[in-house]
Amino acid sequence: MEWLLPFVLCCLAGYVCGATPFGYFAGRLRGVDIREHGSGNIGATNVIRVLGKGIGIPVFILDVIKGWLPAWLAGGWFAAHGASAELTTGAAIASGVAAVLGHNYTFWLAGKGGKGIATSCGALLGTAPLALGVGVLVWIITVKLTRYVSVASIAAAFAIPSAMAVIMARSGQWNAILLGFGIALGALAIWRHKANIQRLMAGTENKVGAKKPSAS
Repeated sequence: MEWLLPFVLCCLAGYVCGATPFGYFAGRLRGVDIREHGSGNIGATNVIRVLGKGIGIPVFILDVIKGWLPAWLAGGWFAAHGASAELTTGAAIASGVAAVLGHNYTFWLAGKGGKGIATSCGALLGTAPLALGVGVLVWIITVKLTRYVSVASIAAAFAIPSAMAVIMARSGQWNAILLGFGIALGALAIWRHKANIQRLMAGTENKVGAKKPSAS
């Protein structure tokens, strides 16, 4: 019971941190509502497509940080105050999930956020960096082969929990909480790409390198 309040506060802080819509704010700094251009998404991919890498890459980094920071701080706080390894891992994971949900359903924009890929990467960086590395590699290879960021993101969403399972099997140390976290993030990421999947099936999905009118 003594851990319940800190656990809840960490999750709330994670949600608020994740809900900060850096892509939307960056667009406003340029006099653009990013939701009205490109795919209409507030994430870094659409910001890069519409406003360019100079502003899109910092948005990507900030979206990663807002997933990593709550998980890292929660895990560090619980560990420093004598919590068990299971509780520490659970607090870090819950705070990371809260940050992803904050990005996807931000209160700043009436619950309409991004897809959570960069923020999920940040949460995984604080809890499962090796599996994240596998996912990033799969993402890069898939983008090179298909030129679709959405396909690469979906492939990475499958690869990360798969990598977690393989790593745990090889080490003989299973962590059901962490594996469940990976599966949940992957499922959420795929669900948030349902519109992209529809465009892929219709042949209208944007490819990397395709020329788009700039909003600047």
